[in-house]
Amino acid sequence: MPPSIDVLGSFFPIWMFCLLAGLLLTVAVRLLMVRTGLDAELGPRPIVYPSLVALFACSIWLIWFRS
Repeated sequence: MPPSIDVLGSFFPIWMFCLLAGLLLTVAVRLLMVRTGLDAELGPRPIVYPSLVALFACSIWLIWFRS
């Protein structure tokens, strides 16, 4: 059974929370990059931003939920 968190009586897999947090962090990084002008210097955005989501989601998993 995968690790789960109890939220108001329902159990949710932890990877859902990690993915959501990774997505939110990527949106914040993108806004920061647009504001500083670094977004125009990026390579192919369809590769960069999903890679950032995966990086953040896996990092959150390893930092907080590794058991």
